[in-house]
Amino acid sequence: MERQIYLDNSATTRVDDRVVELMKKAFLSDYGNPSSMHVMGINSNAYAEKAGRQLAASLGCEPKNFIYTSCGTESDNLAIIGGALANSRTGKHIITTAVEHPAVTESVKRLTEYGFETSYLSVDESGVIDLDELKSALRPDTCLVSIMAVNNETGAVMPISDAGRLIKENNKKTLFHVDAVQGFGHLALRPASMNIDLLSISGHKIHGPKGVGALYIAKGVKVKSLMVGGGQQENLRSGTLNIPGIAGLGLAAELATKDIEGKRKKLFALKSRLARGVAGLGDIHINGPEINEGAPHILNVSFAGVRAEVLLHALEEKGIFVSSGSACAAHHPGVSAALKAMGLPDKYLTSAIRFSMSEWTTEEEIDYTVSSLGELLPILRRFR
Repeated sequence: MERQIYLDNSATTRVDDRVVELMKKAFLSDYGNPSSMHVMGINSNAYAEKAGRQLAASLGCEPKNFIYTSCGTESDNLAIIGGALANSRTGKHIITTAVEHPAVTESVKRLTEYGFETSYLSVDESGVIDLDELKSALRPDTCLVSIMAVNNETGAVMPISDAGRLIKENNKKTLFHVDAVQGFGHLALRPASMNIDLLSISGHKIHGPKGVGALYIAKGVKVKSLMVGGGQQENLRSGTLNIPGIAGLGLAAELATKDIEGKRKKLFALKSRLARGVAGLGDIHINGPEINEGAPHILNVSFAGVRAEVLLHALEEKGIFVSSGSACAAHHPGVSAALKAMGLPDKYLTSAIRFSMSEWTTEEEIDYTVSSLGELLPILRRFR
């Protein structure tokens, strides 16, 4: 394979060289157990403390607001299951959306075993919730609302700030959780001013390492621990801290949130270039919001007449890597719940490809992708 064009950054990203170098130091030099009282333990724990400051600066909060986890999925689980169980005196009603990541939907399903009831918000043809529907769904016994910041398949941006305001106007005790795994580093997120109580992020979506994430917990918010043991992280998540991963997450967060507007401008330009290119290929449909209204790094396109998996592998033969649906739901091909909720006709449901870019994506890579699609589609459609 002569070239590699990676357009699957919503699945995972290449780790930044600077992050790798920092993690190597934590692996090879400052490798003490952060719970140890000797100097090597103290030096190791300093990485976690610095990461806390970096995350706090990126979200405009305090370092003590964070719990480190193994990934975004665990952060979602801890926020939703732990938050609902700890807040069950408020009630046992939960609200989420029809287009959430499985880490959220499966957590909500698990809570039915404890007697919780769930309401699911619908989305419009752009994949965005209706605030009036949210307002109507809120009840005195609503203990938790979970809404993603950015949809991982379509790039739809949810009205998080307005949702937070409505939730707290209805009941200040209702917890508001935001899955920001796809939004962090691409949107300016400020939990305090947005009335967010719990917010989940993941390292490997922002050029950091896999196997590490974080959960923001607002001051005064109670969460029931799902992991017990040595009492680390104030008994909220026991277990020896993954110091190399945490150090990498902290630096990646600092780098990702530096000059967000500049990065957004570049990504929107690449996204628009790709959208213009595929528009001339015939019988395509761009799924989700208008180009400048969605997230800057995600473009979901259906190519009618070609199954998504077939086109994905044809592009792979040309060194272009994309995704069909959510790669986070590993190796489970099928109709996208998010696209189905948007009301797309069948011919677009089974032919959707997600292109997701990073700040390292180039115009030449976008042009080569469009050119390759132009070569492949007539051939693949001929044999449909």
